Amino acid sequence: MLYHPHVHMLVTGGGLSADSKEWLATKHSAFLMPEAALALIFRAKLCAALKKAGLLQQAPRQLWSKNWVVHCKAAGQGRQVLNYLARYVFRVAISNSRLERFANGQVAFRYRDNRSQQLHRVTLPAQKFIYRFLLHVLPRGCAKVRYYGIWSPTCSKQLEHARTLLSTSTTTNAVDSAPDTPPTEQALQSAPARCPLCGIGQLLLVEVLPPQPKVPP
Repeated sequence: MLYHPHVHMLVTGGGLSADSKEWLATKHSAFLMPEAALALIFRAKLCAALKKAGLLQQAPRQLWSKNWVVHCKAAGQGRQVLNYLARYVFRVAISNSRLERFANGQVAFRYRDNRSQQLHRVTLPAQKFIYRFLLHVLPRGCAKVRYYGIWSPTCSKQLEHARTLLSTSTTTNAVDSAPDTPPTEQALQSAPARCPLCGIGQLLLVEVLPPQPKVPP
């Protein structure tokens, strides 16, 4: 419930090679990037941005000699993270269901602490509540959701190619798991096809229904 500007980012665990012929996985499967290296990069980027904006002199000089800390922790599997972020992408700062009472110029609402998972209730003057709410309203011209890399709308072909490579890699691993058994034609053709309509979902063949004879009424 405090003012804490932040950015949520989804980053692929790997990427296309320079020639786009193969998918390169992350060097370390346990994590995407070391925290210490990320802290150094973040400090340098912020210093450069302040210098470009002419604001570097307003920051204490000893700030750049201190060790910065970047808090990194696992957020769960991909689907779990997507479900978490989906609740914040296209909604306002607080839902109507969390507003409990408005009377005598006071607004009462509830929230759940992310760490303890305990439910808390807060009552604020209406003016302060509106002030907090407006802190979550983005400035004019600032996009709430941005896409980069293969997620960019201009890279739809690269994204589809990456999905094909990942799908082929999964099928190859499944075939290679039984080296003593030669792969059958059915196994080699088991890679799921893309949905012809959306081009995203996987098309799985369950059963082919034969044409049914027409029955006269």
